[in-house]
Amino acid sequence: MPILTTKFARSSLLMLTIGAIVLAAIVISSVVIARMTQSFFNDVVQLRELRSASADMLLYLRAAEAGQRGYLLSGDKQYLDPYIAATQRMQQQRERLRGIYGSQSFVQFPIDNFEKLLDAKLAEMKSTVDLAEQGKFDQGIDIFRSSAGRQIMDEISAELVTLIRDLDRRLNEGVRDLRDSASALQWFTVGGGIIILVVVGGAIAIVNQHVRELSRARQAVEELNTNLEERVNERTEDLMQANREIQRYAYIVSHDLRAPLVNIMGFTSELDATLKSIRTYILADGTPLNEEQVREARLAVEEDLPEAISFIRSSTKKMDGLINAILKISRDGRRELKPEKINLAEMLETTAATINHQVSDAGGEVTISVGSVRSLISDRFSLEQVFGNLFDNAVKYKHPDRALHLSVKAYLLGPKAARIEVADNGRGIAPEDHERVFELFRRSGLQDKPGEGIGLAHVRSLIRNLGGEITVTSTLGGGATFVIRLPLDLSQYVRSNGS
Repeated sequence: MPILTTKFARSSLLMLTIGAIVLAAIVISSVVIARMTQSFFNDVVQLRELRSASADMLLYLRAAEAGQRGYLLSGDKQYLDPYIAATQRMQQQRERLRGIYGSQSFVQFPIDNFEKLLDAKLAEMKSTVDLAEQGKFDQGIDIFRSSAGRQIMDEISAELVTLIRDLDRRLNEGVRDLRDSASALQWFTVGGGIIILVVVGGAIAIVNQHVRELSRARQAVEELNTNLEERVNERTEDLMQANREIQRYAYIVSHDLRAPLVNIMGFTSELDATLKSIRTYILADGTPLNEEQVREARLAVEEDLPEAISFIRSSTKKMDGLINAILKISRDGRRELKPEKINLAEMLETTAATINHQVSDAGGEVTISVGSVRSLISDRFSLEQVFGNLFDNAVKYKHPDRALHLSVKAYLLGPKAARIEVADNGRGIAPEDHERVFELFRRSGLQDKPGEGIGLAHVRSLIRNLGGEITVTSTLGGGATFVIRLPLDLSQYVRSNGS
C-alpha cells in the first residue's frame, strides 16, 4: 500500500508540475505578446498620425496655390478665401508635422529643408497676392509663371510624397506585426490549453489506475485475512472512503482546473474579434472612416483589449492557486509522521495565543479544558496545523453581532482514544453543508472572506493521517462544534495498520 500511494503521489505531482510549467509559460507568453501587440499598435497609430499630417500639409499647400492662381488669373477676390484659409491652417499643420515627426524614429525626413522650401513658397505666394491687391496683376502673374515658384512646389511635393510612401510601407509592416503577434498569442494559448487538457487527462488516468490498484489490494486483503473479519471490514471501509475521495479529487482536477482554461480560450477569441475593429481602423489607408468605425476601434483599444488581457490574467492566477493548493495537500500527505509525547493543554494554549489579541480586543474569550486527557502521543506539527486552522476559522467566521467565545474540551473515549471538541458561537454552518465544508475547494455560506476552500479539507487530511476522524455539528447562525477523535498513542496505530 505505501508503494502504491508513493507511486500515485509522485505521478500526480509530476502531472501537476507539468501543468504548472505549461501554465506559467502561457501566462508569460500571453503577457509578453500582449505587450508587443500594444507596442505595435501604438507605433501604427503614430505612423498614421504622421501620414495624416503629411497628406494634410500637401493638401493645404495645393489649396493655397489654387486660390493664388484663381485670384491672379481672374481678379475675383472670392479665390482669396481658400488661399487665406489654407495658409492659416498650414501654420498649425506645420507645427503638428514637426511635433509628430520629432516623437518618432521610424522614417527619416529632411524637416529643416522642407520648412525652408515651405517658407520660400509661402513668401512667393504672398508676394504675388500682395501685388495683385495693389492692382499689379501682370507683375504677380509673371512671378507666378516663373520657374522658381514651380520648382519649389515640385520639390515640396516630391519630399512629402516620398515621406507618405515611406510611411505607407512602415504602416504595412506594422499591420503585419500586429497580425503576427495576435496569431502567436492565439496559438500559444490554444497550444498550452491542449497540453493542460492532456495533463488533466493523464492525471485522471493515474487516479483511475490507482483506484483499480486499490480495488485489487482490497480483494487481496479479504483473501489473506478471512479469519480476521473485523479487521477486514475496517480496512474495506477505509478503502471505500479513499476511493470516494480519489473520485472527488479526479472531478475537482478535471472541473476546477478546466474552468479557468475555458475563460482563457474564450477571451482569446474576444481578442481576435477585437483585432478586427483595430484592423479596420488601421487599414483605412486614408479612406474616411465613419464615427461608428472609429468608436469601435477606440473601444477595442481602450476597453476590450485590456479587459480580455485582465480576464486571461485572472483566470491563469486562479488556476495557479488551485494547483498550489493541490500540491500543498499532496506534500502534507507524504510527510513522515513523528510521534512524540505532547502536553495537550500546553499545546492548545500556545496555539490559542496566536489569536488571543483578536478575540480579547473584541470582548471575546477562549477557554480550554482538557479534563483527564493530560497528554497523548502524536505528531506535533500535524496537531498544531489542525488546531491553528480551526482557531483561525473561528475568528474569520465569527458572528458580526456578538463577541467570539471559543471553547476547547477534551474527553477520554476508553483507554485508547480521545474526543476533542472545538466549539464557537460564530455564523454556523447550514446542515446541508456539514460534509461539503471538508471537501477540497468547497465553501459554504456567504463568500465574503478570502480563501480557496482548502483549510478544512487540509484538516481532515491531517486528522486521518493521525488515525482519527473529524465531524461538525452546527446550525446556521448558531455557532459550530468540530468533534475530533484521535488515538492516544499514534505509534501503536501506525504499527497496527502496517504504515
